[in-house]
Amino acid sequence: MTEATGNRPTLTVWIVSDGKPGHVNQSLGLAEALARATPTETHRLPALPAWRAWLALLLKHMPGKALPSPDLIVGAGHATHMTLLAARRARGGQVVVLMKPSLPRAWFDLCIVPQHDGIAADTRTLVTEGALNRMQAAANRDTHHGLLLIGGLSPHFEWDDDAIQLQIKSILARTPDTQWTLTTSRRTPPEFLAELPPASNLTVVPHTATSPDWLPAQFARCGIVWVTPDSASMVFEALSAGADVGVFDLLVKPKSRVGQAIARLADSQRITRFVRWCASGKLHPNLHPLAEADRCAEWILEWLKKKN
Repeated sequence: MTEATGNRPTLTVWIVSDGKPGHVNQSLGLAEALARATPTETHRLPALPAWRAWLALLLKHMPGKALPSPDLIVGAGHATHMTLLAARRARGGQVVVLMKPSLPRAWFDLCIVPQHDGIAADTRTLVTEGALNRMQAAANRDTHHGLLLIGGLSPHFEWDDDAIQLQIKSILARTPDTQWTLTTSRRTPPEFLAELPPASNLTVVPHTATSPDWLPAQFARCGIVWVTPDSASMVFEALSAGADVGVFDLLVKPKSRVGQAIARLADSQRITRFVRWCASGKLHPNLHPLAEADRCAEWILEWLKKKN
């Protein structure tokens, strides 16, 4: 750590990125939580191609010579793993890998894994509710504005256009005083929006028309969010943003870890399944928004303190 204003040391964090938005989102979520807890300087480096990462590891050489040496090297996604190890060998620091690694966990200093990855916690492994994200609970959410997040084909649920269309129609009809915004994902079948009938309380924004800042802005203002269960990361982002969360009903595929994670959230009344909402007309209130990135940041800083 380097000296910072007020004699508080600055934590230097390197984020190794494979370029996938979901993985970058996790790493930035952790880095931003660390910055909320202690002075932090964050730098992003691209993951090296596999052969270059192996070479960098063998030769103890890593791009980024102009950067300050890292205290933490963070990465999510299998394509980052060898670069994480090469960076540590060349420049020092502690490696924090997010999600279940493809290499032995003992090769990394710390692991942060979502519960559905099926790994037990230990002194160097922290288990979280869902993947990390950048969301923070918003103070002034509007319960008359809602968000409909539509996923698509996935290995965890049987996608059914007609079933989701019927559920959307039901939500729109039963909440005439709520203004809804619907957006899709890259996995949404192309014919889905064409089959969606217009409604006076619905605005449709295809994912192709959204910017990187669009969804966080929606989370910050919407008090109610409905998500298709295949979009598990969106479910956890909505819970972190503090919204009341409903989950559409789709048939889960056998032995799906994501399906099991959604079931645990429903059992603990963090989310409301569509069929339950139909019966009660209410969503379970999100009284305790998730703050997993902040919990992970505190755990890492405590581990560093003990290590030093």
